[in-house]
Amino acid sequence: MDHTSWPLSLTAQSFRAGPSPDFLPPAELRQLQTERLRQTVQLAYDKVPLYRQRLAEVGLVPADVRTLDDLARLPFVTKDDLRDGYPLGLFAVPMGEVVRLHASSGTTGRQVLVPYTRADLGVWTEAMIRTLVRFGVGPHDVVQNAYGYGLFTGGLGVHYAAEAIGATVVPISGGNAERQIDVMRDFGTTVLCSTPSFFLQVADRAQELGVDLRRLGLRVGVFGAEPWSEPMRSRIQQAADIEAFDIYGLAEIVGPGVAGECPVHQGLHVLEDHFFPEIIDPASGCPLPDGEEGELVLTTLSKQAMPMLRYRTGDVTAICPGPCPCGSSLRRILRVSHRSDDLFIVRGVNVYPSQIESALLAVKGTLPHYQIVLTEQDDQERAEVRVEVTPEMFSDRIGVLEELQEKLTRRIRQAAGVGIDVRLVEPRTLARSEGKARRVVDQRHKDKAS
Repeated sequence: MDHTSWPLSLTAQSFRAGPSPDFLPPAELRQLQTERLRQTVQLAYDKVPLYRQRLAEVGLVPADVRTLDDLARLPFVTKDDLRDGYPLGLFAVPMGEVVRLHASSGTTGRQVLVPYTRADLGVWTEAMIRTLVRFGVGPHDVVQNAYGYGLFTGGLGVHYAAEAIGATVVPISGGNAERQIDVMRDFGTTVLCSTPSFFLQVADRAQELGVDLRRLGLRVGVFGAEPWSEPMRSRIQQAADIEAFDIYGLAEIVGPGVAGECPVHQGLHVLEDHFFPEIIDPASGCPLPDGEEGELVLTTLSKQAMPMLRYRTGDVTAICPGPCPCGSSLRRILRVSHRSDDLFIVRGVNVYPSQIESALLAVKGTLPHYQIVLTEQDDQERAEVRVEVTPEMFSDRIGVLEELQEKLTRRIRQAAGVGIDVRLVEPRTLARSEGKARRVVDQRHKDKAS
């Protein structure tokens, strides 16, 4: 099979039966990666002034990159580089060869414009086909796509791959939880794709309407676009009796489909014939060994319109050591639990929202809706966790709520290593998001201004 192309008529059966880049012998995979890396470095050097300047600064030319080990000699690219080059500064092809434009969500600053050639869209569709098939999605499925369409990459990334597999696609996009439930029931949805936080809104609304999601025929959930924890997965799977899969991607690289779980659920397989992963120490930039947590760095190996060389994603994870029981030769990364810039400090202790989430959801009586509010008082950062509790718990005796609050405070101290104030609030008190959940509300600068 020619590994530079991928049949868009792929089905789950043909994927498992025939040759696949997911199961290439390691030596063959490494050879393919090396060839594609050389081509990508040459393209970036020839067509993108930023890369030509950066390589000159470290005394390199494309011919110096002979093996994958040479990748570590290349300088990093950051999101600030993409923002500074906005809108067309990192394009490697003229606009006449660009067939589609997407953009990053802009949740961490100015959005980044991402171009695609027709071949880039083919790579993206291939990546998503392989990912969805790994989740067990096939031609007989009805895929309800509740990711956002438009400039956000989630919606169209899922859409075209699911159609190519032969599934029936319902392009409902995000929002309107009640309408989502109606469509599930009326259209016979078997696969739901959304952010995990939005699915929880759907589950909440279903409960209010007296609809049991476990009886609607759903069997697979495809969740991504925001960090989520194992306790969150458990809540989701219990709410709808589905198997929940984690999918990872980012617009700067291609969109969703950079990595995804297999049914073993022991990490996300990186489609490293197209996207080469490294883990570095966020402070020093030095490579870290497999199993050690650090910042994920990605290099595109087949992208034409905007090649990325050693792009610092800001996402914190680790490469799983050893092979996966599923038999794939693709390396795996641990679930991305947080970004390096998610960090906040409470009385000198580094804390990530994922630590808070795991502690909250481990306690019975809480709902999977919370916010962390950061303030500053007397030049010291303070944090308060506001978490919704079940209606039964909130209507119970005051003593029961006080006991729950104390239990949550202890759990958070154990998980984060520092005491954080906990405020219990009634169900549906906290604001909901139809896209990525806003878990941290930073009022520190506002406090200073006042």
